Amino acid sequence: MSTFNLAETHTVHNVSHELVNYNLFEQDAALQEAVVREGAAWACQELSSFGAMLGTPEYLELGTLANRYAPELDTHDRFGHRVDGVRFHPAYHQLMKTAIEHGLHASPWQTPRAGAHVARAAKTYMHTQVEAGHGCPITMTFAAVPAIQHTPALAGYWLPKIKAAVYDPRNVPDAQKQGVTIGMAMTEKQGGSDVRSNTTQAHPVGSGGEGQAYELVGHKFFVSAPMCDAFLVLAQAPGGLSCFLLPRWKPDGSKNAMQIVRLKRKMGNVSNASSETELRGAFAWMLGEEGRGVRTIIEMVAMTRFDCMVGSSAGQRAALSQALHHCENRSAFGKTLHQQPLMRNVLADLCLESEGSLALSMRVARALDHASDPHEQALIRLITPVGKYWICKRTPNHAYEAMECIGGSGLMEDSVLPRLLRESPVNSIWEGSGNVQCLDVLRALQKSPSTVQVFFDELAKAKGANSHLDRYVIDLKNEFKVMDQFEYRARALVDRMALALQAALLVQQNNHAVADAFCASRLTAQGHHNYGALPTGVDCEAILARATPHASAG
Repeated sequence: MSTFNLAETHTVHNVSHELVNYNLFEQDAALQEAVVREGAAWACQELSSFGAMLGTPEYLELGTLANRYAPELDTHDRFGHRVDGVRFHPAYHQLMKTAIEHGLHASPWQTPRAGAHVARAAKTYMHTQVEAGHGCPITMTFAAVPAIQHTPALAGYWLPKIKAAVYDPRNVPDAQKQGVTIGMAMTEKQGGSDVRSNTTQAHPVGSGGEGQAYELVGHKFFVSAPMCDAFLVLAQAPGGLSCFLLPRWKPDGSKNAMQIVRLKRKMGNVSNASSETELRGAFAWMLGEEGRGVRTIIEMVAMTRFDCMVGSSAGQRAALSQALHHCENRSAFGKTLHQQPLMRNVLADLCLESEGSLALSMRVARALDHASDPHEQALIRLITPVGKYWICKRTPNHAYEAMECIGGSGLMEDSVLPRLLRESPVNSIWEGSGNVQCLDVLRALQKSPSTVQVFFDELAKAKGANSHLDRYVIDLKNEFKVMDQFEYRARALVDRMALALQAALLVQQNNHAVADAFCASRLTAQGHHNYGALPTGVDCEAILARATPHASAG
């Protein structure tokens, strides 16, 4: 009689395990350095506590659940009353609650101080690694403040509720809430990014004008997120395209005539409810001057684009963390994967991309903290679209390459990588696609020629520290002298601006392993193509050591 147990076909060995029980702040050297360097050292203890909470298995699971159970639309209640409600899994509500209670929606407005935007960006960067979709209403609430505060008649009521660290998801009038969230309803079928072609009409209820009541009639093709308490809307008033604040409920407590037609079926960003709506004489107040709608929302647009940079940087870090963790725990051909020379090349290259994205995002955060300074103000105007274009554009391939590091298991839906991959194009397309960002950069350069000098002054801070960068900057200056087919060449120009700025920022950080490898791989004649093409001489060990997260026991 055989003594073998024939049911035991194999033992499970040489596999990785879940990346849990790690601190998203303490295990990210680049983030810690950026927070101190950009002026928010005072927030490090709070960020460490926040990072520890986010890295627990229970909290990380919220991201999985919020995307496994997508939001559902209830147009009517069971008695036939129009409610336009959206149902979410409890995990989504917990993510929203955490974000708001920790100030991701408004902390720089709640408590303005040096480094406030940097600290908020760091929290957003970590929280987005857990789950990205809930960040849409958080970002819009944050970004709405600059637009609303210009109309005192509305700001006095709405801003205290926006700034409140209270999450109240009930579908009830805003008068019954301490805290509210703000959405956006800009996009229409025929226009997309060309909002000036919007056809939604705004009819004054009385005399009209700033702060006054209007009724809006039209169709909005994308409204994110429809469960918010009020929305910034662009519509054609008698005096031209104008901005409006449209509440979900009217001031008399009755439901406003903003009706959800359907929720969008998206390839990613599943946890977030994006919708299509009809405005059937919906009540709204005018924000800013009549006919100056784009000017009214321009600061909001800058803020949302900044959050796109932070969000895509977070996506890169999340994918990178998974790849590094897996490769440290999996062996092949006699070595762990992260010891194999070619895999080290790939992983180090992914690290460089992530470090460059974070450095550029946090530099913009510092500029926001010092926006009264003319140099910083010019940088915000110029490098926000540069960073939004470049970082968001680079993220999808970064996510894919991280997935390939993990192999077949990374393609399985019980891994986080498919969610990261599906999420990766979102920020590049929303809030102005790549072409829109590049054209915006050209407008900034042409409208204010002095901005060119501001940009090169920023690069000059790294002059003499890296020969590759010095030559690259000289060549880039020559590119600016050639005005022929400027628009046609816009992407190539913005690509080079982004790389030069990332390199200059990394060089100034005095981490020679990272900065030298970045410049050698991205600024030289050989160019930079697929990940894993780093030149010889790169200190991969140092680059990987500072980026690899290590879970604690428990």
